[in-house]
Amino acid sequence: MPPSGHHHPFSRLFGYARHYRRDIWLASLFSVTNKFFDILPEVLIGVAVDTVVQRQDSFLARLGIPSVETQIFALGGLTALIWIFESASEYGYAVKWRNLAQALQHDLRLDAYDHVQQLPMRYFEDKSSGNILATLNDDINQLERFLNGGANDLIQVFSSSIMIGVVFFILTPGVALLAILPVPLILLGTFYFQRKLAPRYAEVRNRAGLLNARLSNNLGGIATIKAYSAETHERNAVAELSQDYKHANREAIRWSAAITPVIRMAVMAGFISTLVYGGWLTLKGELAVGAYSVLVFLTQRMLWPLTRLADITDLYQRSVASIDRVLSLLGEKITIAYAGKPLPVEGVRGEIRLEAVNFAYADEPILKDIHLVIPAGREMALVGSTGSGKSTIVKLLMRFYEPQSGRVLLDGQDLNTLDLKSLRRAIGFVSQDIFLIDGTVAENIAYGSFNASSMAIEAAARAAEAHEFIAAMPDGYATRVGERGQKLSGGQRQRIALARALVRNPPILIFDEATSAVDNETEAAIARSMARVTQGRTTIVIAHRLSTIRHADCICVLERGEIVEQGTHEGLNALGGVYAGLWRLQTGEAGAPAPALQPA
Repeated sequence: MPPSGHHHPFSRLFGYARHYRRDIWLASLFSVTNKFFDILPEVLIGVAVDTVVQRQDSFLARLGIPSVETQIFALGGLTALIWIFESASEYGYAVKWRNLAQALQHDLRLDAYDHVQQLPMRYFEDKSSGNILATLNDDINQLERFLNGGANDLIQVFSSSIMIGVVFFILTPGVALLAILPVPLILLGTFYFQRKLAPRYAEVRNRAGLLNARLSNNLGGIATIKAYSAETHERNAVAELSQDYKHANREAIRWSAAITPVIRMAVMAGFISTLVYGGWLTLKGELAVGAYSVLVFLTQRMLWPLTRLADITDLYQRSVASIDRVLSLLGEKITIAYAGKPLPVEGVRGEIRLEAVNFAYADEPILKDIHLVIPAGREMALVGSTGSGKSTIVKLLMRFYEPQSGRVLLDGQDLNTLDLKSLRRAIGFVSQDIFLIDGTVAENIAYGSFNASSMAIEAAARAAEAHEFIAAMPDGYATRVGERGQKLSGGQRQRIALARALVRNPPILIFDEATSAVDNETEAAIARSMARVTQGRTTIVIAHRLSTIRHADCICVLERGEIVEQGTHEGLNALGGVYAGLWRLQTGEAGAPAPALQPA
């Protein structure tokens, strides 16, 4: 887990990337080494000029090479070596930084995605999926772009300034001071622009997330958009969000574009200082011609790369904003613990108890002092209006949420003490909202039971009355279903979801309005399947069609988060209360009393 708090995003990233510190230092060393060999040819130009002008009195002659011809050949050989080392170090930093970018990007994306999967369901209700997607994709890609080139550029700009400054002070401190005088101004100006750019790029990332969220949502609901001829409305909505994104970028561009012209003016001042003052000293004989040549070339080599600070700063600030979002996502607290006592599935009897359970969402009470017992191997149906708390009970059993007070027990054990994955392996869950992967029918049935044999997959499909339509498909169980199962009908998707729940042979089954979006024939088929597969299993059924739960061992009626009635179908009808009114309303019997709640 990366350190949180108010640390700079890159220091937090360095803490996160501790396994790659050796690679970071090695890549940085290659960058510095490459810049060292990169500036040496300019020094050699000065030495060559000195050799031609001074001949036997040249710098190389004083080093013990009196022959001018030998000096020239020595310079040629030295130049070849420098270019070889420069090329080798360039290859080294390119490979190291790019591999580091790929490795760190890969790890960060997987860690972030793994962390997102462990976050509580409440987090996803408060955040848009498009924003999360933008963080997992765009923001991590932005980090890759910085490590691919920006990190090396940043290191080389600063290292070249230091190296050339050292050479300047060795040759002539007076000229060095004039040449280097603009550097602090350039750096201060750069930091000033960084402070201006930071909040603007944070806003850019935020606007990108909102735009991404709308696009993602619209692509998922394209059928509804078409059905209601809302294409123009959605285009206008996307255009407005895109306009906001463009405006946010325009504000950032306005500041980032100003950096280079400002730096160029400072570079010009330094270069003119070296050119004029150094030339004047050379004319007076206080500075050698070769040294003057070195100073002129190196002034440009030192100051001109500083103009790249504009692009580097731009890339750096975009990366800071992105890294901050990714590490903030990694810093989100996982409030539901995964670790706990192992729960062998074969040892689960399936008795479920809710003891004085209270649950609220956003300070709005959803469940109020719920006491409920579901005996092992029995079927419990939950009935109630929208918002009465039916689905919340299921979510507490799945530990998507945890109660604010009270306990949920399985075979006498508090769910909070159990290993979460083994708990969920003991439950077969079929919801109204079916999630299918873009794979084959067999892969979708085996989802979550990835090692299931083809025989087990087919047996589960037969139990769910899905085998017949699967066998009629062009490729049978190898038929691809399309993204989110678009190639299948609603009833087919529902039966594949039922087969998925059955293939793991769970001791507990939960059906959350599993027949709400299917036709009567499909509902009858699913009802027949449910009647068979629920034998000997603890089963919880949420249904708005009361005909599908009339044979349940017990029916629990909820209203405004409280249990108002409980009993069998016959007993509740005889009671003449809320359930009886609903039953008469759905079956069309005359004289039905107005029910206290409507079916969900």
